Amino acid sequence: MTESSSANTLPRQLWNFFASVKLSVVILLSLAITSIIGTVIPQNENPMLYRQKFGDVLFNIFHTLNIFDMYHSWWFRFLLCLLTVNIIVCSINRLSATWKIIFPQKPSYNIKRFKTSKHRREWTAAGTPENVKTLYAPLLARRFSRLIEEKTDTGFRLFAEKGRWTRLGVYAVHLSVLFMVAGGLMGSIFGFDGYVNLPEGESTNRVILQKNGSEITLDFDIRCDDFTISFYDADNSGMPKEYRSRLSLIREGDILVQKDILVNDPLRFRGINIFQSSYGKIPSTETIPVNKFTVTITEQASGLIYNKAATIGSPVEMPGNSGTLVVVDFSHTFSYHGVDLSNVFLCQLTNKDGDPEHFIIPADKPRFDVMRNGDFIISITNVDFNDIKIESKFYTVLQVTKDPGVPIVYAGFLMMIIGCYVTFFMFHQKICVEITKNETGTIVTAAGISEKNRPGMNAVIHNLSRELQKHD
Repeated sequence: MTESSSANTLPRQLWNFFASVKLSVVILLSLAITSIIGTVIPQNENPMLYRQKFGDVLFNIFHTLNIFDMYHSWWFRFLLCLLTVNIIVCSINRLSATWKIIFPQKPSYNIKRFKTSKHRREWTAAGTPENVKTLYAPLLARRFSRLIEEKTDTGFRLFAEKGRWTRLGVYAVHLSVLFMVAGGLMGSIFGFDGYVNLPEGESTNRVILQKNGSEITLDFDIRCDDFTISFYDADNSGMPKEYRSRLSLIREGDILVQKDILVNDPLRFRGINIFQSSYGKIPSTETIPVNKFTVTITEQASGLIYNKAATIGSPVEMPGNSGTLVVVDFSHTFSYHGVDLSNVFLCQLTNKDGDPEHFIIPADKPRFDVMRNGDFIISITNVDFNDIKIESKFYTVLQVTKDPGVPIVYAGFLMMIIGCYVTFFMFHQKICVEITKNETGTIVTAAGISEKNRPGMNAVIHNLSRELQKHD
């Protein structure tokens, strides 16, 4: 094989690979399986919950494969891109033949197919073939998009058809899938899903992302002007009945929009949606109600356990002179990736190289530090809380999302509905009305052929024959 022929063969092989129906089946099955996994394993939950449910080994494997945020993973996006290329190549590969059928240079009709068609009606008409043809031709012209008259030795043939364009219905479905995939990818890449904890009277333009805890900055401030909450009666368990946030969106001192939002009534502004998600309480004064506690340090490699008494701000030497731990602060409430935790210690671990590491330890979750994957697992026990009553005020938890692909996905759904309707409920119809003269009079035979929907074609011939006979 020469070098030029080899170069020509490779693109053809790639084209055939992407045009393969087997590839379509494999991609769709892969997407179906991953969607099932994404349904069975809840997405974007607290990592602590995943570790408690699956254990350390499975957690590390799933985290590496991005199973917990599967729809934003590189491999899921790769499958969607592969499906897009497959659909485009398959459509182009078959469109040339379909295009010649839809827009033929000179339509041709095979009379043998009409004569052998099962969709036939025959009757005797009054008048000569010429008169019958004169009556029938205008009716067929009104009902069908194309009409051709042909003279025979014994009379006339009238060929009529409509609906060639309906063969494009399947391509509308293909295009709708491309729209939905494009919209999904656009939302996955350029959209975000985060949250804001906003006390009454305060404002912020920073949103914490759900998937990794990083921050993004909006080009306007969100201000909580007021937060109100009502509860059911104690007899009905005293659960929250309704919580409402009065929000103002502000840019350079100008109020862009104001609205009271509820759980199912968000504020929408220029593609950004702000939902009422939850609420919480924060201390109105900075008070540390902790005198002393025990720091429990478990060495991962040996399993040895060290218990050391400590207080806020006091340094604790780590085993083997590997570093120094300082419990910096304490908070009654703390939001961790959108999950409200209570009685949380804020810690700083400085290793022997001098690099500080900041992390949190909830007092009531001794295995929480396992997620840090350090050489030591640190927990805090024997906490001595003072009996101090702290006045609190509410803060609102807002879910802030942006998905620029939503309009494209909606357009894809609409296009799919139209494409499916055209594909399954409309079809290409070819009609032949043959008018011949014999000894008994003028015989009319109406026959039809269609590549699909044969019951529908039978109904078309039946109704057409009845309509033509009314004008005899």
